[in-house]
Amino acid sequence: MSGPEPSLERYRGPQYRRLLAAARRSLERTGGQLTGRISIAAPDDTERRAIIGITGIHQPAGTKRMTVQLAELDAALTRATGLGLAGTLAALGEPLRNRPAAAASLAAARAALTGIGEGSPLNESCPWYRIWLSSLSTDGTLTRLANTDDTALSKAVRILEYLTARPADAPPVALPALAAHITGDTKALNPGTTLATLVMRALALREGAGRPASAAERRELWDLSNVIADDLASRVLVLNLAAHGDGLGEWLSGAARYGTPFQVTLHQLDTHPIRLRPTRIFACENPAVLRRACAELGPVCPPLICAEGQPSTAFHKLVRIAVASGGELAYHGDFDWPGVAITAKVIGRHSARPWRMTAGDYLSGVKAGDTAVALRGDPVPTPWEPELCETMRATGRAIYEETVAGQLLADLSGG
Repeated sequence: MSGPEPSLERYRGPQYRRLLAAARRSLERTGGQLTGRISIAAPDDTERRAIIGITGIHQPAGTKRMTVQLAELDAALTRATGLGLAGTLAALGEPLRNRPAAAASLAAARAALTGIGEGSPLNESCPWYRIWLSSLSTDGTLTRLANTDDTALSKAVRILEYLTARPADAPPVALPALAAHITGDTKALNPGTTLATLVMRALALREGAGRPASAAERRELWDLSNVIADDLASRVLVLNLAAHGDGLGEWLSGAARYGTPFQVTLHQLDTHPIRLRPTRIFACENPAVLRRACAELGPVCPPLICAEGQPSTAFHKLVRIAVASGGELAYHGDFDWPGVAITAKVIGRHSARPWRMTAGDYLSGVKAGDTAVALRGDPVPTPWEPELCETMRATGRAIYEETVAGQLLADLSGG
């Protein structure tokens, strides 16, 4: 195999290095135009002689800057190599890039992605969606998608449309099934994929949360959208909830006889169907309340379940089973803005009864509390009693369930 022609090889020499590098920058910037000129500052003697050989114009030693017309350089290289300037640069290194054409192509791809995002009905109806779409443009994500994966945005938009359109009482959907339904690939929404990252950013904005940084936070976001990311990790803590049915029903009834708390997973609820008798079930947000009920009331405590913060898919499924059996849910949460937001969702989703969640209950908690914790965040409406929101705003104190646990246990002891 023969090597480069000697006439071409000599242009690899140091005397041509800066000159050809300047020529490459100019041609790539202008899309290959030969109408401009380039210059070399403070040329050494070998560079000076090389440029004189191209232009035919003598320049004395010590010249501070020498200029070459690109057309002259192209003609000289055509005579010497038969390749011209562009061909010589490609033979000595990489093919020339047409930066104007690349920029135009990227702008067109960005515009196409923007059109996909803005064309969704969510753009008209959901403020969180518009914020999400704008953030993708301003932080460079849209450009990266245009360069690397121009299909991810359209898939993310379809997933968000699907999740937003699903009724709140629809059966939960498994994450791989959701991914397959929208993309045809069960693994498309696995953690770390471009698509999963896009959807997680949007769901976090929808829920007013930060971007998830852990597996638990990702599961919680999916749970809020009624998507099962892990049916073993989705769980609900229960106390004294006797049930009929093989497996889980037997375990729940056995734990209730001894007044022992029991963790129920979504996998158990799906695998071992249970039946519940019509009854009132109390629900709290903080496991400290259930722990006190277990310690002080034991087996005589009425059925009590705990959301442990944001209610999981397992929580919602268990409550649906109870309500379908003729039961009623009484819910209590923290008196802070996230707590009353959860309460409103539980009441709206399950026709639950607020349990000691009035303005009077809040003020009793303020009097009983021995520490002052300031309310943080934006106020959240309390549609079951609008006065509660106004009272919380005026008082400016957060009251957590532990502070009013005595009142809650008094209800349970008489329940």
